[in-house]
Amino acid sequence: MTIERIIKKFKEIHPGVNTALLFSAYQLANKAHQGQKRKSGEDYIQHSLHTAYVLTQIKADINTVAAGILHDVPEDTKYTLKEIKQKFGDDIYNLVNGVTKLGTIKYRGEEKYRENLKKMFVAMAKDVRVIFIKFCDRLHNLRTLEALPPNKQNRIAKETLEIYAPIAGLLGMWRLKWQMEDICFKILQNEEYRKLEHKYEIEKKAERNQYFLKIKNILYDKLSESGIKNYEMEVRFKHLYSIYQKMKKKDRRFDEIYDVFALRIIVPSIDDCYKTLGVIHTIWKPKTNRFKDYIAMPKPNGYRSLHTTVFGPEGKNIEFQIRTQEMHDESIYGLSAHWYYKGKGSDKSARQPYWIKEILKIQKNLNTKNFIDEIKLDIFRNRIFVHSPKGDIFELPEKATPIDFAYAVHTDIGNKAVRALINDKIASLEHPLGNGDIVEIVIDRNRKYPNKNWLKFVKTKKAKERIKQNSKKTAFNNIKDLIKGNQKEHKHKKHHKNNK
Repeated sequence: MTIERIIKKFKEIHPGVNTALLFSAYQLANKAHQGQKRKSGEDYIQHSLHTAYVLTQIKADINTVAAGILHDVPEDTKYTLKEIKQKFGDDIYNLVNGVTKLGTIKYRGEEKYRENLKKMFVAMAKDVRVIFIKFCDRLHNLRTLEALPPNKQNRIAKETLEIYAPIAGLLGMWRLKWQMEDICFKILQNEEYRKLEHKYEIEKKAERNQYFLKIKNILYDKLSESGIKNYEMEVRFKHLYSIYQKMKKKDRRFDEIYDVFALRIIVPSIDDCYKTLGVIHTIWKPKTNRFKDYIAMPKPNGYRSLHTTVFGPEGKNIEFQIRTQEMHDESIYGLSAHWYYKGKGSDKSARQPYWIKEILKIQKNLNTKNFIDEIKLDIFRNRIFVHSPKGDIFELPEKATPIDFAYAVHTDIGNKAVRALINDKIASLEHPLGNGDIVEIVIDRNRKYPNKNWLKFVKTKKAKERIKQNSKKTAFNNIKDLIKGNQKEHKHKKHHKNNK
């Protein structure tokens, strides 16, 4: 890897940006790492350059790429953070300092795992670009693992699957996640990996390619007739670790996993997305339970696309994903691409999803164990979108209940809830909600406090907090009433005694 290759790639993605900063960062890093070698025998600067190149691929900004080149300088050389600050300014200093503070993330049992997760989350909440650098650093380390002894390879692969990969998914950085997972799968379960690779890459490849060529030819003519131009069509294959996980979870053989591949169509505009969907549905009958509109209702990590599965030729199910180029970049590079498209302004916080901002609030008030439990409660769960009767959309964790919805609308609605209508049908307050449900909460205006038993089934942090807070008020009011009652009784007895 060379600095010239990084600069060339950066200019392709960010035309017009002055890249002198990247060369300056390289000069300092090259000097600092002079004479240092990696276990593989290559010059240490190669690791820094590979990290920076992956950052460039995911559309990171110039300061993040420069920080990627410099990320190991303070830890492994005589140069200090202070010198980086003097030469490159506060932003790059903060990024390099953020990566240095994370230190070495290691899987060392449950407690250490929680501490490391907390470190990652807090760093992410302060500036998510620190995590971009950490992920790209980790990916290159995984690619060069063969230079390490097997026990170290296994440890690094395990901590990647436990810590790095889930957060990459959370940020929508699927390309990095898949690459990390497949390398770890190959190391930790080599026999299973080889079997699946053989089925996937050798047995089915020719048959698959022939089938998709047939689909493309049919679709090409119909899209042309509909006036849809300047589109790209490609086959998207599920990664080996994803297939393995699905086979294990659903107890199925490889041949029974039907969404192993999909046709992806990238079109110029959102209008073209819906037009293309219409064309596909006129050719092949859709499976109604397999249609998702993530353009109208994006996933929490920002993912947008139309997904539909149809009954294709030979009775086979085909999945289509339809999106614009911007949506496509965001779907594989996640939050880093979101920064690229939305990051023309200077407000970093405006470019971060709401849940990243929530992390700092949560960690201020909780110890490490509770912090991780709360994070997993509200963030690591899959999300659903439900509607109010007025059409407002509320995002909730999977298996959320009408009470979670009620508190998402307003605390008073939650406190006074007595019944729910889901899609115009009466349902209990603990009934799990589904994606797209229309939910109406029936309230009792005379009711002041929630039912403490709701704590047994609610899923969101907000609902739990509000129920606990208002239940405390109930207990406090009961004590107040009891004291008042005792005082009245005492006064009555005293008055009665004085009258004798």
